[in-house]
Amino acid sequence: MNPRPPADAHDDANRQRRVRWAVVCAVAVVLATACGVVASSGEVPGWEEAIFHAINDLPDWLKGPMWVFQLAGLLFVPLVVAVGAAAFRRWRLAAALAVFVPLKLIVEKLVVKQLVERDRPGTTICGAPDDFDETCGNFRGDVPLDGLSFVSGHAIIAWGVATLLWPVLPARWRWLPVAIASLNAVARIYLGAHNPLDVIGGGAVGVTIGAVLVIVFNPADTSIPFRRRGEPAEAA
Repeated sequence: MNPRPPADAHDDANRQRRVRWAVVCAVAVVLATACGVVASSGEVPGWEEAIFHAINDLPDWLKGPMWVFQLAGLLFVPLVVAVGAAAFRRWRLAAALAVFVPLKLIVEKLVVKQLVERDRPGTTICGAPDDFDETCGNFRGDVPLDGLSFVSGHAIIAWGVATLLWPVLPARWRWLPVAIASLNAVARIYLGAHNPLDVIGGGAVGVTIGAVLVIVFNPADTSIPFRRRGEPAEAA
């Protein structure tokens, strides 16, 4: 029996890669939808409020580290990582990270927050602004007490970047962005900016967007994305 041509083996590997990431995307969509269904009532269930207080009531000396970890969800982070990827000639990763930013804004602002309206813990748990109870939670720094809270934009970014880096990083380093994204979610609750389902749903949305971009861009490939037919691939 003749061995399969390298091109066929490559196509099979790409097909399997797409299937794996499509499954990741589907699971993340289900999780985000489940969080949205619960949050769509506008209320915070008792069990979710208990989780909020368990994290939000952690000692004040954690404020410094938590403030640092929440920075992983700022909008410029994917662009900074994209510049680093381009410096290492990871063109596909850089392109995916650049595209991630507008996709995040579209999905968050024009889709999710149009479907689910739930305010921040300062309102949903502590009654701001009219009946605000300062003793019911810890609102550290300048986090807002009101305004739409579902989903967390910080969580979308942190988990989206972690998803895009997963197929690129060596196995021993893959969990570092995941750990940072997890601590980012904890930090947003600790600071009083979000309820737990806000960050879980946001993380699921970030993974969804990241998985779609992994399927489209294949960031582990070092060739130039979307090169013209017949154009030789760049050497790794």
